[in-house]
Amino acid sequence: MTGLPHLAARVFNTPLLIQRAKLDVILSVLEPKFELQTLPPPQMAPPAPTAPRLADERGIAVLPIHGTLVQRTGGLDALSGLTSYQSIARRLDAALADDSVRGIVLDVDSPGGEAAGVFDLADHIRAARTRKPIWAVANEAAFSAAYALASAADRVFVTRTAGVGSIGVIALHVDQSRRDANAGLSYTPIQAGARKNDGSPYQPLTPQARASIQTEVDRLYELFVLTVAEQRGVSADVVRHTEAALYFGQDAIDAGLADRIGTLNDAMQQLHTELDATARPLFLENPIMSTPDSTAPAVEPDVVRAQARSDALAIAELCELAGQPKMTATLLAEGITPAVARQRLLAAKADSAEITSHLSPTTPTPSTALSLDDNPLIHAVKARAALARKER
Repeated sequence: MTGLPHLAARVFNTPLLIQRAKLDVILSVLEPKFELQTLPPPQMAPPAPTAPRLADERGIAVLPIHGTLVQRTGGLDALSGLTSYQSIARRLDAALADDSVRGIVLDVDSPGGEAAGVFDLADHIRAARTRKPIWAVANEAAFSAAYALASAADRVFVTRTAGVGSIGVIALHVDQSRRDANAGLSYTPIQAGARKNDGSPYQPLTPQARASIQTEVDRLYELFVLTVAEQRGVSADVVRHTEAALYFGQDAIDAGLADRIGTLNDAMQQLHTELDATARPLFLENPIMSTPDSTAPAVEPDVVRAQARSDALAIAELCELAGQPKMTATLLAEGITPAVARQRLLAAKADSAEITSHLSPTTPTPSTALSLDDNPLIHAVKARAALARKER
């Protein structure tokens, strides 16, 4: 293995967060290159990527996360289809610093890649959510390391044909000692330190070396599981139960790895709708208004904006649970509270032929509880029960 040792070091004997099928493709491409006797001429590192593109005039920045993910590309991204965590972080920071950007959508199409650097970037994305809303779209793949990044977003979309998951870690060791022997080659390591030659491709993997690599794989797997569990708000056991499997479309939502089906354009439109709703203050419950003659404390603008955003998200979730996502824009435009929106949705449900609902009549909304006596769904059930008794 005399050629391209820098690539070999990034593929073998190191834990990877990558979809297995993609790893096989990489190996098939790189294997002939390892026999080259000369290294390619050095390349200058590419300039720092520019800020994410604004898809339209609505202030939604689209940040692409495409290709195999690595900590640093070393100028190989254009040649090998690599994307570095460093370049993603730079573009994310540019979007956060740009006042014209109101929200960010991660456009993810990646099989994953290196473990080094991925969890730091995931933490960075999650922390950035406190500054601007960040949504992710699996378009068409968000596997392994790419899913670690996507799951850090506020909300994860999958297209109907897209996949997520592969929450696992893999490391490979290549043993070419038999091929070397057939070629008449023998390598003799001269070393200081009993473990210095662990993982050498010129000899079979020793039990000690294998145990060492397995320990690191297990450590990174636990970190991966806990990271996804915390970011998605699910238990670690739920994540482990996936066993690094791939989930597509509705199955991804059922497994708790995604939130809804939709394209990149769908995600951008919904984010735009919610941002527009939070841009104008909603009616707060008993707001304390300040006047020049009033001794009451003034309502801070940041508090108003935070409440407005919370109300908008609550209304959007209520519409989704009620099976009426198309009502989201209408209810947000009216500037009503989540309690009123919930009552409207229940009333609409009561008027329908099917009155079962995911909206529990006894479950309080984020801002206030709705009395059973005021619940139109309960009234509808009672009325239909009374009618049924008369008909008997």
